[in-house]
Amino acid sequence: MLLFLKVGVLLASLFAVVSLSVLVLKTFSFGRSLLYSEPRSKGGKGVLYVFGRGMMPWEKESAGKHLPTYLGGIAYHTGIFAALAYLVSLIISVEFSTSLILALRCTVAVGFLSGIALFLKRILLPVIRKISCPDDFAANLLVDIFLAFTFIQTYSESFAPFYYLAAIVMLLYIPVGKIRHCFFFFYAKMLLGTFYGRRGVLPSGTRRD
Repeated sequence: MLLFLKVGVLLASLFAVVSLSVLVLKTFSFGRSLLYSEPRSKGGKGVLYVFGRGMMPWEKESAGKHLPTYLGGIAYHTGIFAALAYLVSLIISVEFSTSLILALRCTVAVGFLSGIALFLKRILLPVIRKISCPDDFAANLLVDIFLAFTFIQTYSESFAPFYYLAAIVMLLYIPVGKIRHCFFFFYAKMLLGTFYGRRGVLPSGTRRD
């Protein structure tokens, strides 16, 4: 049974990766805009900025004004990546040390609580609730369930069937729902950094007059 579910996780992962890759390839069907202006800096500098200093709250107007939400988002995504790392370790039969398991539990627990807080914020704040769609709630809940099941799995190996099922459902949902931003975030940031870095806009101070 567990072997079957592990294969299911692998197939769901393959489906997610292939589907996301196809979506990226489709973006090339729009063609590539010709850039006639002379480069004022290097695109690589812009990429370094958007993935470095540009991620800091003081570089983001919205994040700077909503610091608790920004920190909650960081904790949420850190918990998600930790949970995925644990899932991979189980699939390839690599054991975490006791200290790593303890760190994982803390990270996943904080991530879960952050996810629930963000979910409640979406429900309770009228402005956010009005601009939300069903996918916003479904994506949040699926990830929260995966985090909760990851935490439980670290205590009880007998919980594995439910854990793998939750992972399969989440992985299958990634390409068709909002969770796909975990992939497109990096792709979009690279495009943005390259374009504005070339123009000498990002980071500030690289522009040549």
